[in-house]
Amino acid sequence: MRLKDSVALITGAAQGIGRAIAISMAKEGAHIGIADTNIEKSEVVAGEIRGLGVKALPIQLDVSKSGEIASAFEKLTKEFGRIDILVNNAGITKDALILRMKEEDWDAVININLKGVFLCSKEAIKIMAKQQYGKIINIASVVAFIGNPGQANYSASKAGIVGLTKTIAREYASRGIRANAVAPGFIQTAMTDILPEKVKDEMKGNIPLNQFGLPEDVANAAVFLASKEADYITGQVIHVNGGMYM
Repeated sequence: MRLKDSVALITGAAQGIGRAIAISMAKEGAHIGIADTNIEKSEVVAGEIRGLGVKALPIQLDVSKSGEIASAFEKLTKEFGRIDILVNNAGITKDALILRMKEEDWDAVININLKGVFLCSKEAIKIMAKQQYGKIINIASVVAFIGNPGQANYSASKAGIVGLTKTIAREYASRGIRANAVAPGFIQTAMTDILPEKVKDEMKGNIPLNQFGLPEDVANAAVFLASKEADYITGQVIHVNGGMYM
């Protein structure tokens, strides 16, 4: 129980990687705030987490809206009294080649993926600084380091997360706050499940381990960073990509 009685807020926690992180942290004893735009799915995940013997609070949240973020943190601290861990996982894609990419699609991805991390981190830091302790874990991506055709907005947002993470780490280390990022590669999700086998094989051909990762692989890294075992780690990026980027 590495996170026993800690309080974690995870954005985009209703499905996929966010859900896996929420479940994994709950198994380690953390009480979980499940923040997502889809409140119905958040309620389902909350039920799973309560079944593990810890508390769960579903919160409807659009991370691009500062007012909703302030309200979410108020609800969380009213319920649990503190926040020890923030996982900025919420993200979207709106893919297109640069010359075909609409300005509104660029803005939408930057607002959710990067601005959302800034706004949520800012709110968490207010509380964590008073506590003199906290962990901020940001979910980046392998494409932040290698780029990806058709994902200029997504790649830029994830690269921005890396720079933001390092800045948070430098600015607030003196307040006991650690900030790190996890950069997943190709992770097996509902989206990859529907791809033709030929496409999957081509994607796996770029991965030395020749397999997709699982959401739990990313969750394991996040749990480690959230634990006391990682208290001397800050400003770092853990790559979970099967060797795709080294």
